[in-house]
Amino acid sequence: MRRFLWPLVLFLVLVGFLAVGLKLDPREVPSPLVGKPAPAFQAPVLARPDARIARQDMLGKVWMLNVWASWCVACQQEHPVLVAYARQPGATPVYGLNYKDQRDAGLGWLQRYGNPYVDSVYDPDGRIGIDYGVYGVPETFVIDREGIIRYKHIGPITPATLRDTIEPLLRKLHG
Repeated sequence: MRRFLWPLVLFLVLVGFLAVGLKLDPREVPSPLVGKPAPAFQAPVLARPDARIARQDMLGKVWMLNVWASWCVACQQEHPVLVAYARQPGATPVYGLNYKDQRDAGLGWLQRYGNPYVDSVYDPDGRIGIDYGVYGVPETFVIDREGIIRYKHIGPITPATLRDTIEPLLRKLHG
């Protein structure tokens, strides 16, 4: 009788793990960077190749970094939300990180769909994205005045995510 009990116990344990796993949200992948300084970078601006932008330029202000690409279908879904947000009076500055893209494609995409970004950093080889632990695009980081990452959102930002999660955090950080 005992030899039939062990496979049953093992099966029930596996079912328990599966049930817990199915309840998890894949967009809530914990980031080891949350609570730590945002990685330093200095890179060309997408629209002005002769200009450079660096993380140090943002110290002293709360800002968001949105990782996007012209080839990203999910970026198209979130883009109207970012454009509408950026047009609001007093909106927190949103900087883009044009990830593994062609400069002309990125510029054309912004011209076609609107540009919510103060500036977009051009990251054609994805090195800055790698430093930020980007799993895929789009991803958005909320960074405080001291340059500490306070939140990471994986996937497209929806109006509900912006309203219920990101904007309350931004209000708190602006405090």
